[in-house]
Amino acid sequence: MNLRVLTIAGLVLSALLSGCSEENNEESSDNHEGHVHETTESGDVREETSSYEQLPGFLDEKPEDMQNIYAAVAQNKDLLENIPCYCGCGETAGHRDNYDCFVHESREDESLVWDDHGTKCGVCLEIAAQAIVDHQDGKSVKEIREDIDKQYEDGYAEPTPTPEV
Repeated sequence: MNLRVLTIAGLVLSALLSGCSEENNEESSDNHEGHVHETTESGDVREETSSYEQLPGFLDEKPEDMQNIYAAVAQNKDLLENIPCYCGCGETAGHRDNYDCFVHESREDESLVWDDHGTKCGVCLEIAAQAIVDHQDGKSVKEIREDIDKQYEDGYAEPTPTPEV
């Protein structure tokens, strides 16, 4: 089986195993490799790492496929900042785009503040996975955005306020 097929299968499995939830996480100041965990009002955990190459500790017990999506998201910031999310996180968590579901902040020193929202939401995972795979297949950001908007226009929450491409 080639890597693309395995990746898509894994992404779909992860998305099916996860659904958006408002699962409450206990507020924590526990360190993982020296990085402070922070819990937002919406219950999402945020954790800083020194770069996109170091995944946050909240992924340690998550499936490898989910870890792979997080790693891919961090490397596709320019793409995913142009793709809306349709899980309702624009209203509940103040997200602006699909990238925000996984990374709260990308800093100039290359450190990242990760967000665990994506670990609890199949819609977030599906959108990121689809966008990244389509981008690897040569689709333009505009084409990917149009496909996502069409696929999620009915039966999902309002999209994040992501500016048009």
